[in-house]
Amino acid sequence: MGVEENKELIEKWYVALEKGDFETIYNMHHDDVVYNMLGNTPVSGRIYGKDACCNGMIGEKLLEKLVSDKVQFSKKWKIIAAENDRVVGMMQGGGPTKNGEIYEQTYCEIFTIKDNKIIELHAFFDTVLIEKCLFENDLTIPESLVDDPFRIN
Repeated sequence: MGVEENKELIEKWYVALEKGDFETIYNMHHDDVVYNMLGNTPVSGRIYGKDACCNGMIGEKLLEKLVSDKVQFSKKWKIIAAENDRVVGMMQGGGPTKNGEIYEQTYCEIFTIKDNKIIELHAFFDTVLIEKCLFENDLTIPESLVDDPFRIN
């Protein structure tokens, strides 16, 4: 795929997130996808495989904490850069959580594309907001280190 096709794929990703179309998002992932999530939160580290990334991390760790009919991950987004098999985007979105917090997050994401599918994602976001809004941790309790943090090679 060329750069323009890769950008179109990620635009499709953001539109699917805007609509809450998680079936389309699931189908956009390579079976061997790896998520690299910033920080030392319950959603941080390296996550391997389509099911673990889409159903486990997105479905179980994020969506279960949010009011599903009111959350919109992709309210505003834009592609910042694209080169070869990588696309960089920024996105803002969120909504109310089941614990009464308002989770409005800004993400910077680096996607790697292989065979017209997302094979790797690096996600950068406000980890304090994740802890406070989604996991009710006001950070007065020290957290243990992530078992498998992402690496910069």
